[in-house]
Amino acid sequence: MLPRVKITFANGSLGQVEAMADGCLGFLALGAQEVEGDDNFKLGKAYTVKKLAGLEEMGVTAGNNPNLYRNVKDFFAEAGDGTELWLMGFADTESFASVLDKDNAAGAKSLLRASNGKLRGLLAFKTPAADYEAEVADGLDADVAAAMVKAQGLGEWATEVLQAPIFTLLEGYGFTGDTMQLAALTTMEHNRVGVVIGDTAPGSRNACMGIVGGRIASSPVQRKISRVKDGALTPLAIHVGDRLAELADVETIHEKGYITFTTFVGRTGYFIADDNLATRVADDYRSLTNRRVVDKAYRVAYNTLLETLNDEVPIASDGTLSPAWCTSVKSRVEQAIVSNMTANGNLGNDPGDTDDTGVECTIDYRQQILATSRLAVGLRVKPNGYAKYIDVELGFKTA
Repeated sequence: MLPRVKITFANGSLGQVEAMADGCLGFLALGAQEVEGDDNFKLGKAYTVKKLAGLEEMGVTAGNNPNLYRNVKDFFAEAGDGTELWLMGFADTESFASVLDKDNAAGAKSLLRASNGKLRGLLAFKTPAADYEAEVADGLDADVAAAMVKAQGLGEWATEVLQAPIFTLLEGYGFTGDTMQLAALTTMEHNRVGVVIGDTAPGSRNACMGIVGGRIASSPVQRKISRVKDGALTPLAIHVGDRLAELADVETIHEKGYITFTTFVGRTGYFIADDNLATRVADDYRSLTNRRVVDKAYRVAYNTLLETLNDEVPIASDGTLSPAWCTSVKSRVEQAIVSNMTANGNLGNDPGDTDDTGVECTIDYRQQILATSRLAVGLRVKPNGYAKYIDVELGFKTA
């Protein structure tokens, strides 16, 4: 070999991380219609699209699948082309409860498996058969209440089995318009489930799920989908029952824990009122923002600690864990959270305090891992606060 100088490129020093797919959502379209042709849209099959044209290439139109088409169209109107959207269609005989049942291998579970844990949330809407007679319970199709239980179970299954936590938003199908009949979701414990009420057409049985999904997909996990600074939603009109949102009793709907729509004096357009989930007010994960933040921390911590699974663990002379090893693992977890979340503004750390990273990982070195083979790790992340109520005292200045 001739004398030479060889320079190689070092890699990995910058600590850069691949962006997580925080806004990757899946649509469950009940009552969708198959399109003739081998390469066209079929029920029970998982698809991904990144623009409306991708759906049209499968033969789906506003004519043969009006509800699916408009929700996908609305999604990209909010989220923009290039956003990854998964979808799966089901027969008009299916119910929300059956599709979201964790024991139904051909339901939403199959879409979660097809995405290999990539999905962060599911949005379900339906177009029942023409002869479908909704059984009304608490102001909505009874299927919605039944589905909340199933969706919570599916979310817990995805967390425990797939290590890929999700939330589910259901359309408040069949809303009668009577807000007093609505059940209070604030008495329930479904902190992975939300219900949306309001649509672009008056008297609609459906909800504008594509609009809500698009706003979620375009927002970082810590950002409320109701943030006014992000601007009005794309529809020119949103109705709640047979009334425009500004004329409807959206306050009662909101207070009962549903996701709905509102307007503001001096601002043009419609906004999401808040991001409630179907659980107690005191639940730490009552808001979709807190749900998304903690789920992202879960995923980051899982991926980091997976490297430690079945690895050798050094033991101190007294049989406990090596303090140095504990510090090393703790640092890896915290750095992963910092790189993936703190650096992206996902956590409520103080930007003026360099020591405040918004995350704290603890590992007690006194654990007897030789006897149990178990490693207990404590992890806490700090959420952002939100200015939901602004009180101003206004008066005259006299000097």
